[in-house]
Amino acid sequence: MRAMVLERPRTPLVMRERPAPEPGSGEILIEVAACGVCRTDLHVVDGELPNPKLPIVPGHEIVGRVAALGAGVAGLAIGERVGVPWLGFTCGVCPYCRSGRENLCDRPLFTGYTRDGGYATRALADARYCFPLPERRDDAEVAPFLCAGLIGWRSYRMAGAGEGTAAEGTGPQALGLYGFGAAAHILAQVAAWQGRRVYAFTRSGDDAAQAFAKSLGAVWAGGSDEMPPEPLDAAIIFAPVGALVPMALKAVKKGGRVVCGGIYMSDIPSFPYRLLWEERQVVSVANLTRAGAREFLTLAPQAGVRSEVTRYPLEAANEALADLREGRLQGAAVLIP
Repeated sequence: MRAMVLERPRTPLVMRERPAPEPGSGEILIEVAACGVCRTDLHVVDGELPNPKLPIVPGHEIVGRVAALGAGVAGLAIGERVGVPWLGFTCGVCPYCRSGRENLCDRPLFTGYTRDGGYATRALADARYCFPLPERRDDAEVAPFLCAGLIGWRSYRMAGAGEGTAAEGTGPQALGLYGFGAAAHILAQVAAWQGRRVYAFTRSGDDAAQAFAKSLGAVWAGGSDEMPPEPLDAAIIFAPVGALVPMALKAVKKGGRVVCGGIYMSDIPSFPYRLLWEERQVVSVANLTRAGAREFLTLAPQAGVRSEVTRYPLEAANEALADLREGRLQGAAVLIP
């Protein structure tokens, strides 16, 4: 098998030939058809996340087919199409796992970070953390759902949305999305489908991203340094820029919530207490739960969600990461082995 491997943080990935692994008990071997390139991969490669398993094969938005089954695997078949997300294992016994919060597990494993991921022709995964996928969508178009979609959905739920629609008066009516990348371009479609008013915030002067946001249902798009035309009920920050937190607090109304949707963010600058006063809230999102993933993967086709992707061959993984780092993408990047 071929794999793009990170041997040391802040160095380019290198192509390596490896023997195909054998699935252990409870594992499956996947023939990778597509793997999304996520900003979290960039944080791993750039050394912004601590203690990765090294060398590591990045990638946690995997779409592929079951090539082999380990002992004890039930409910999956050879040749079946599956998706593999960021959360690759939880202990099942810590207080968080026992209380239905496996996303906060004390002893988790993460695909492409602490266990090898999908920047490869084959990948191992714990069968319990894989999701059967329908056949009717292109592999590359589905791949961003496995993190951008799932973390976007969890952030959306944390913002008070997800259940019901704006017409029913449930959840935020005016929703701001800061950083219009892979997650926001998926979530904007869900929110617009539910009748919410979506306000998209991009890098200042990024006319292409703002036009892209409007094409996906945003009622307004502007720079992240601008105020929206109306106060927001909630805002979700996907860009890893701490300075956006006080900007978003300034944009939300009394009782509004600002959700930080990334695993990494630069330091949040000090800001006057008056921005937080009147029961505004700032919360973060960590990882995903399998229940939340199944919820989103069921809803996405109902909402007609499509993902805009740029395809790269596996050996161009460094180019894809550079394009993501420099903001040269609309939507998501996907590697095709």
